[in-house]
Amino acid sequence: MTQPLLAHSTEHGRMYSRSTTDRPIVPSITTVISQASTSLDGWIGYMAANAVANDPRVPTALGNPAQLRTVVKEASVAAERYRDEAAERGTRVHFYCEQVALRDLEQPHVLDAARLALVENGEEAFADRFDEWWTLYQVRPLAAELTVWNEEVGYAGTLDLLAEIGGRLCLIDFKTKNTDRDGQVKALDDKVVMQLVAGMKAQESLVNGETGVWEPWKYDHELILLGVAIGKTEVRAMRANPEVLKEHWFRFCALRRSWEAGLDAAAAGRALLPIGPPPVPAASAAPGVVVS
Repeated sequence: MTQPLLAHSTEHGRMYSRSTTDRPIVPSITTVISQASTSLDGWIGYMAANAVANDPRVPTALGNPAQLRTVVKEASVAAERYRDEAAERGTRVHFYCEQVALRDLEQPHVLDAARLALVENGEEAFADRFDEWWTLYQVRPLAAELTVWNEEVGYAGTLDLLAEIGGRLCLIDFKTKNTDRDGQVKALDDKVVMQLVAGMKAQESLVNGETGVWEPWKYDHELILLGVAIGKTEVRAMRANPEVLKEHWFRFCALRRSWEAGLDAAAAGRALLPIGPPPVPAASAAPGVVVS
């Protein structure tokens, strides 16, 4: 996926600036949503245990403490390794989707190279299924990787795709997903609705990042919001329920306030200060000790 020119990784998460020469001043949509992260302790433990259970070295390692330590050490980072590999795969799939849109927009693209990168990693099935979905849904792209800004709430983000499908204007977010045992792409997380509604609530879109030129958001706020799960066996499009958008928008705004409150708390100073024991009361002095 093409990296937004105005996005910067900071100690406070991913943040955006108004131009390539300005400092970052607002958080990204995904940074805001990450304030709602849930614990992954159970999943991390499962990944570590699964890595040990499937390691062919275990039978011989049981009698070899040094080798057993190696097995355990490698298993302890199984979740991190899986996460990194999934992120890299997601980047390649997103990039391919972007190139398909650019091709249809008759803009410069590197579609062949994007597909080759998937083929080289054994991931061409993602491209095949996406191509089938693109044709079946008769997608007419209007903008790909569009950077947007909301000054009132204070955030920015890059939208995967704006397109016309069946005569309706759609805001689309792509998610690369694994396939379950039944051969179906795994379900999308409900947090994708927050991501989509935050994109819909944009007030400006980027015209030129180098000069910092923006224009008013020209798309109707009555967009159809689609989360599209891309897997090896199928692509599944899910529409955000229009009846719940208000609640998910309110949740996003609350998380934005939580992000800022975290910054304020960190800037206020040390949260915990050392404290020594209280002085010994005179009445509890040891016998024979004169207290003046």
